[in-house]
Amino acid sequence: MPSSTTATRRARSRAPGVPTPWGMFFQGFLKHPVMVGSVIPSSDRLIDRMLAPVDWENAKLFVEYGPGVGTFCRPILDRLAPDAKLIAIDTNADFVRYLRHTITDPRFAAVSGSAADVEQIVRDHGHDAADYVLSGLPFSTLPEGVGPAIVAATHQVLRPGGAFLVYQFSPKIRQYVAVHFDRIDHGMEWWNVPPAQLYWAHKD
Repeated sequence: MPSSTTATRRARSRAPGVPTPWGMFFQGFLKHPVMVGSVIPSSDRLIDRMLAPVDWENAKLFVEYGPGVGTFCRPILDRLAPDAKLIAIDTNADFVRYLRHTITDPRFAAVSGSAADVEQIVRDHGHDAADYVLSGLPFSTLPEGVGPAIVAATHQVLRPGGAFLVYQFSPKIRQYVAVHFDRIDHGMEWWNVPPAQLYWAHKD
């Protein structure tokens, strides 16, 4: 696992005119509240709990939907093996530019695009399947049909034995996930603002 020094080197110092992570996140919420879903980034406790079931030794490709300012990206990179890769997909071009500027880890790629196109994005990066997909997208507020399309594409892109990790402030996502995944673990993280529903959907 990378040392704290390595993790520190991965992030560039903030250049003049580049917002802080909190400032950037708040700007993103104001511009795209339907897609960001919360005005406050996820708590450390939510991050640790969400990532706890991941088999990091065998995780070669990790995909994240809606990375925002990289709240999960950095903890994921800290845990990923040296030969693994993280692809972060966001429709918000401001977030994508911010991530490309602030995270310089060669295992990381920030992509401007839709999570519904994850299969093509994964192929474009030289992979056939993902081991894990993480999402904090607000499925309850996405346009009609987008949520089910994203879940269907996620199931397709995951390898057998992989998992879809989802944190939400509404339980609506479960009805989409249950169509494709038979085994779904559920939890709550109360030490988050707001409290979050946690789902781990396994592709058996």
